[in-house]
Amino acid sequence: MERYIVKNANILTFVAEQPYLDAHSILVEDGKISRIAPSPELEDEQCEHVDAHGMILMPGLINAHHHFYSTLVTGLGKAAPSKDFNEVLENLWWRLDKKLALRDTYISALISALNAIRKGCTTIIDHHASPYAITGSLQQVAQAVKDAGIRANLCYEVSDRDGQQRCEEGIAENMSFIKSSADDPQLKALFGMHAAFTLSDESLSKISRLVQESGCGTHIHAAEADSDQRYNIEHYGKRVVERLRDHGLINRQSILAHGVHLNPKEMMIVAEQGAAIVTNPQSNLNNAVGIADICKMRELGVTVGLGTDAMTVNMLEELRVGLWAQHLKQCNPSAGFMEIASTLITGNPGIAQKYWGKQHGTIAEGAAADFILVDYDPHTPLNADTWIGHLIYGISQARIEATVCRGDFLMWEGELLLNLDEAELRAESRELAAALWDRF
Repeated sequence: MERYIVKNANILTFVAEQPYLDAHSILVEDGKISRIAPSPELEDEQCEHVDAHGMILMPGLINAHHHFYSTLVTGLGKAAPSKDFNEVLENLWWRLDKKLALRDTYISALISALNAIRKGCTTIIDHHASPYAITGSLQQVAQAVKDAGIRANLCYEVSDRDGQQRCEEGIAENMSFIKSSADDPQLKALFGMHAAFTLSDESLSKISRLVQESGCGTHIHAAEADSDQRYNIEHYGKRVVERLRDHGLINRQSILAHGVHLNPKEMMIVAEQGAAIVTNPQSNLNNAVGIADICKMRELGVTVGLGTDAMTVNMLEELRVGLWAQHLKQCNPSAGFMEIASTLITGNPGIAQKYWGKQHGTIAEGAAADFILVDYDPHTPLNADTWIGHLIYGISQARIEATVCRGDFLMWEGELLLNLDEAELRAESRELAAALWDRF
């Protein structure tokens, strides 16, 4: 449908000036929201009308830090028990990523994207690794994104941990994709790095030159565990963010994932550079690395986004866990509510707008028609004062009926509308996962 109306919806706009609109309609034209008005005002428009009575219309959700490649690990029980985060990397993730083939990369990204659509996610910022199948890997992820119909910002995580040749291949893969995606409205690119503790000064300097020349942003894990800080201090005499800043690798398009062990000085550097920190509470709790102090980050002016780190594709579940985590971090059951809510409502849209432009991630005239419909009949008053509480405690538990990206319905009444044989894809995914586990 190139032109249609979604009518009779209760709208969460994610726009501060007018966050809630009761019984409104949106007119969608050529993939954008061209008009928002009370439903009677658009009743006579000559186009298809989709009735959203009894549903919430809200922006498609944005996942600001994800790993498509980890999809095939679901259920794997072969990894040795790990006593700390470094052992988690060595026993699981750094063994897994070495075994990935290009077809694994495509299928894992596509299955993850389909799962995300069911949870109302339309934009994903991803961080890929497959050190023995690097060249062309981002094109495989990109094809999966195209086939699913969502948007994504992709990168390859460069690291020295698998040797100089693979570091060079990772650098080349980033640069190739940055160039090839430059004019693509659906796909964007950042320059990916694993983490400062797996990159030498020589590698960071080489990456820095390319980042400066291309004008791109960066995407890196930063102080996810305290071991990252200790390694950088012991080997380079600098904390993580100081070292990245000194190499010119933090700019306004940059994403620093996790930030659990950043100190206030580092947070201020991130704020000064206009970069963003993306918190991933479920992953951090699962890996026992700690809880990021997003209250302090927000106090110091940092843009804070929310990601899942592939623990889930459900952003509303991540939001809820993030709230409980902040209560625990601050030792205060009243702390952190607006700080964590803002990561999804304003932080992620603000991050995505750096790549896709103004108003992305909001319901506003001129914004991209990326939205979802949620079957939610509130049993308490829903209005401009209460909508965030409803989002966290009520809407998060409701069924997502429709997911729309770039004006295209990807799901309706809980059923995917894509030109894909999902049963066949999932069967192939099981076969590939079994083979991957045998190689693990």
